[in-house]
Amino acid sequence: MKFISTKMLKRSCIYRATVLIAFSGTLTTYAQDRKIDWRVDSLMKLMTLEEKVGQLNQYSGREVTGPVSEKKTDLLQDIRTGRVGSMLNVRGVKDTREIQKVALESRLKIPLLFSLDVIHGYKTVFPIPLGEAASWDLGAMRLSAQIAAKEAAAAGIHWTFAPMVDVARDPRWGRVMEGAGEDAYLGSLIAEARVKGFQGEQLGSVESIMACAKHFAGYGASIAGRDYNAVDMSKQQLWETYLPPFKASVDAGVATFMNAFNTLNGVPATGNAYLQRDILKGKWNFKGFMVSDWGSIGEMIPWGYAANEADAAAKAITAGSDMDMESRAYIDNLAQLVKEGKVSLKWVDDAVRRILYKKFELGLFEDPYRFSNFKREKKVFSDPAHRVAARELAKKSIVLLKNDQNILPIKKDVRNIALIGPLVQAKRDLEGSWIVESDSVNVVSLMEGVRNQTSNKANLIYAKGAGVSSSSQDGFAAAVDAARKADVVIMALGETWDMSGEAKSRTDIHIPGRQEALFEAVKATGKPVIVVLMAGRPLIFDKIAAQASAILYAWWPGTEGGNAIADILFGAYNPSAKLPVTFPRSVGQIPLSYDVYNTGRPVKDPANTRYKSMYIDSPNSPMYAFGHGLSYTTFAYSDLKLDSSSINQNGEAVLSFRLTNTGKVTGEEVVQLYIHDEVASIARPLKQLKGFQKLSLKPGESRELKFTIKSELLSFYDNDLNWIAEPGKFKLMVGSASDDIRLQTNLTLR
Repeated sequence: MKFISTKMLKRSCIYRATVLIAFSGTLTTYAQDRKIDWRVDSLMKLMTLEEKVGQLNQYSGREVTGPVSEKKTDLLQDIRTGRVGSMLNVRGVKDTREIQKVALESRLKIPLLFSLDVIHGYKTVFPIPLGEAASWDLGAMRLSAQIAAKEAAAAGIHWTFAPMVDVARDPRWGRVMEGAGEDAYLGSLIAEARVKGFQGEQLGSVESIMACAKHFAGYGASIAGRDYNAVDMSKQQLWETYLPPFKASVDAGVATFMNAFNTLNGVPATGNAYLQRDILKGKWNFKGFMVSDWGSIGEMIPWGYAANEADAAAKAITAGSDMDMESRAYIDNLAQLVKEGKVSLKWVDDAVRRILYKKFELGLFEDPYRFSNFKREKKVFSDPAHRVAARELAKKSIVLLKNDQNILPIKKDVRNIALIGPLVQAKRDLEGSWIVESDSVNVVSLMEGVRNQTSNKANLIYAKGAGVSSSSQDGFAAAVDAARKADVVIMALGETWDMSGEAKSRTDIHIPGRQEALFEAVKATGKPVIVVLMAGRPLIFDKIAAQASAILYAWWPGTEGGNAIADILFGAYNPSAKLPVTFPRSVGQIPLSYDVYNTGRPVKDPANTRYKSMYIDSPNSPMYAFGHGLSYTTFAYSDLKLDSSSINQNGEAVLSFRLTNTGKVTGEEVVQLYIHDEVASIARPLKQLKGFQKLSLKPGESRELKFTIKSELLSFYDNDLNWIAEPGKFKLMVGSASDDIRLQTNLTLR
């Protein structure tokens, strides 16, 4: 271990010397942390209160990098005088270098952080996060984030506002497309994978960027699925369902958090000390910093929680919000609040220290331009391996929902294929929401993907049929005519890219427009119809679900989407994806998830439903359950064994079984472990995912799989928020989906 000399310590108060100290890779992590702490402290001694507040201020670059205007001049002057700590929406080597140069004209030459919503790719577009989650492939999702980070970092970006780790059980909420679905366990593992993908092994590499776990907390449970709305839930539900992915992000070393637009039990998340001070920075000992969502500090005023902008600033900083994104509440009020004694200087200093620490950790004081390199930007953007990875993950994300009579994969001798629907030739729509630097010209459409697979050996007959949202049926006749000429029909239906995402909540999530009517008209020809659905959320498509020969749910699959879909249609890839979210039969079932409670009046016999917990116009069951997804092969589960029928609080039992590929082609299966606590101090869900394994087996191949069961796996938060495993009986279930349990046994916890 290297130690800092007394002489060096004496010089540390001089800022010029501080910023010249090189980062040494030979120091231990502890020594590195101490060194950065020392540099931060030294710098802060030189800062005025106004300069400290400036570090807490984040502006958007849309008004900075454009043509010269009075607004641009004002913002540049703020940067030049140290009144800005971070910029979002400034991207590309040219612009980031230009704006960083202005920041270095400030008195203390503190570099800016450049941030951006890099949600599912920068130059190369991967499937939307909800689609990626359907892969249940943690390594592939980590690689996706890693490539996105590499491309963003090459363009001068230091920080992404991702991953979104909100658990979401209401598909009316448009932002469901940004997350990992409805399950806390799966969501936690995906959060870890994405954080590590974005950040790499250690911050400071020019091929990685800071991640941001958002939105803290409960945003996915917004009332009525409406964006920016209130959230009301018990603390027990908060801790058991909605906080675990955030805790997993902290454990994975996430650099930053973003708070949420919603209130939580009446208190805006931005001003919520329980979330930010007590849990995140207290109980979890989070060392990074918290950024507000866009304008959310100022939005505490219309919420009725703050009287004015100054009051909002005081409540936000005191509650633990470190950086103000675009509400300008801090820059206009915080210094005066401190001078008047209305805000403690310790909260300002704590926030500044956290932000400066990350700037030192990224190496920006050594070289403010180290992420902005023209040669690296050009080289990284043209790396063909990125498109290969995008195609691979897209294939893994597409869910085979239905495959009657094994119509898929399409036989190689099929000569006439009708391609019908508004999304057959779509490109921009395949990318989905939150696109940064992609050029839609480079996106592979479904038409192009099918043509690439068939190599012009098949006759492709195209008819649009209808628009996505159109009420017109003018194109139906041409679509029916195309179907009649074909041996098989592929229909591409769903949403346009701007129908899901932020501010895209919907009361009706049925497939839009006249698309289902178009499907019925085509189906009436008697030809086999394969439906490819592209969307950012679960849709309701009852008639298609009942009548289609096969259904692929492709989500918004990204740059290589057309090729990936075609790979599955023609059997070049055997689908392996499983739903990370429940698909309802109707809007009236929402919110809906697999881990339901039995109720005091469960429906045990479908013939006897009087005065039971049910609907009179629909089954309780979903259209497609969490974990559902078919393959071109079949898998048999057998030989279940539990090496001990009971364990104590410190013991463990091994659950083993055999998985066999009983089909004719190689395939991957996602084996899922669920548990049920039969009697507890509070009612427990009928199923909770507690483990999974994804593996590939050749035809006839068999493998023994094991899950280790410990008391930790059987634990839950009680009403007093104690994390406990109560003695009693537990049901252990193994299956291919939450509604397809193949094996089960019982375990007693003593």
